[in-house]
Amino acid sequence: MAKHVVIAGGGTAGWMTAAYLRASFGDQVEITVVESGAISSIGVGEATFSTIRHFFSYIGLEERDWMPACNATYKLGIRFENWRHPGHDFYHPFERFTSVEGYPLPEWWLRSGRSDRFDRDCFIIANLCDELRSPHTLDGRLFGERDESLAAGTRTTLADQDAQYPYAYHFDASLLADYLMKMVTARGVRRVVDSIVDCKRDERGIAGLVTQEHGTIEGDLYVDCTGFRGLLLNQALEEPFISFKEYLPNDRAVALRVPADIERDGIRPYTTATAMDAGWMWTIPLFGRNGMGYVYSSEYSGPEEAEKALRQAAGPAAADLEANHIRMRIGRSRNSWVGNCVAIGLASGFVEPLESTGIFFIQHGIEQLVKHFPGERPDPTLVEHYNQMVGRCIDGIAEFLAFHYYAAARTDNAYWKATKERPLPGELAERVKLWEHKLPDAQSIYPHYHGFESYSYASMLLGLGGIPVRQRPVIDLLDNRAAEQEFERLAVKTRRMQTELPSQYEYFAHMRRPVEV
Repeated sequence: MAKHVVIAGGGTAGWMTAAYLRASFGDQVEITVVESGAISSIGVGEATFSTIRHFFSYIGLEERDWMPACNATYKLGIRFENWRHPGHDFYHPFERFTSVEGYPLPEWWLRSGRSDRFDRDCFIIANLCDELRSPHTLDGRLFGERDESLAAGTRTTLADQDAQYPYAYHFDASLLADYLMKMVTARGVRRVVDSIVDCKRDERGIAGLVTQEHGTIEGDLYVDCTGFRGLLLNQALEEPFISFKEYLPNDRAVALRVPADIERDGIRPYTTATAMDAGWMWTIPLFGRNGMGYVYSSEYSGPEEAEKALRQAAGPAAADLEANHIRMRIGRSRNSWVGNCVAIGLASGFVEPLESTGIFFIQHGIEQLVKHFPGERPDPTLVEHYNQMVGRCIDGIAEFLAFHYYAAARTDNAYWKATKERPLPGELAERVKLWEHKLPDAQSIYPHYHGFESYSYASMLLGLGGIPVRQRPVIDLLDNRAAEQEFERLAVKTRRMQTELPSQYEYFAHMRRPVEV
């Protein structure tokens, strides 16, 4: 078994990896993290999937442990604004559709003509988002009498996600990295603050990391968490990078940390993705500020123009704030594991953060690393399987994001017109033809694990509005009384939840109260 793991790079990827390996192997594996004090984290990964709960429970953290320290809030879904036309919005929530007589509720919705808002009619969570509700009551109970929480220390992984958990998190990525660093160094992980100036190579792959002040640091397995630079995998080992630019052209971002009056305005329980002239803008509500950023294509906007548009959207609160300009490498390394080196996070692969997949890629890579952890030397068969699983996951999400742009009704300028003219990856074009006649299901979406289920594809298809969609003819032949009863049941339950649940602000103000002794 590999006895010493050396992680190159700290940040969210490095310290999540260290925390997970320490929780998995305890003192059986020595862990060293080498991070430079001069390189700042990218910090665009502040929104997550609902599957992130498996990570926190696995490493032994309760929400009360880490959320206040990281200014974290709950995320019930993503609100897409202006993707169909200015003024239109819809939600992609963490909620599966219910089924009536073997058919998903949206197919009955297409027949019923109840309203023009499928998300408000077919989901509970979309309505909770409108009312800025927390998914928990003040005493900590999850809404709807659900019992799907995971106690700290519960060892479950992404493969164990049977039910759709109703929320994820927004958090300050740099604060989370700092929190995990302090936690795992107290548990025996060695931290070396130094710059890596060279990588030694041998027949295994990496032979050692040459640092500026601490000499050469050697290990059995090296984890590349050096971000877009890919210092070990792409530079030292010369592993090729596969670009997705042909169908995902957004390659730049500009970000601001905008103060927020949460007592006055509340805390939105969702990420907002607002379509812009050359891309889209994220708004991620934290406790005390909003993370805002404009993701754009350098073919259609320059950095000054993008920053101006972002500041205008942010308003007067952004007047004196420093903007962070980011060049994004969109695509993936051909193989994320080469020899004795595994890339996690941006060094492995990255797509724009439209569906909050950055942290998910880290979590998926770490989990698979543990499940494929090597003995004295990496097993080529296990390494090949690891690369297949990681590559398929990234490719699947890239396909899902390409679908967002192709399916959006917006065509009001050159950027949005071009989204309908680009080639579609993989077999997406064939899938789209089928989805015009029936909503996506488990048998007709990307077939390999990538974190998204068929309800996500159906939500985007119905919300984006650029592809005509209709229910199957069989729906017209069936009695719709059970479906009407289901719509009414959801409406009644929604009204009850809106009344019973506190707002996000109320919940987190309550969580942060000093504990009485």
